[in-house]
Amino acid sequence: MKEFKVTYFYDENYYIRRFIFVESQEKAEELVQSERDRYISFRDSRGIYHELNTRDVRVIQISEYHRIDKSKKGTSE
Repeated sequence: MKEFKVTYFYDENYYIRRFIFVESQEKAEELVQSERDRYISFRDSRGIYHELNTRDVRVIQISEYHRIDKSKKGTSE
């Protein structure tokens, strides 16, 4: 499974970001397309619940995400 970052932009200043785990970029796109013009809900990494109507979104971006383990930052291996 790969991790993808999905960002929903409402305008220049307001957006919501979500992370999903799917097999490929194509599967991520299929998921986002299947959610078009409906309400979706999810919790972000901070545990905050989001419910949004994708009909109100102006731009959606999908990109593969490569998470960095911050606990190892600054340590020598």
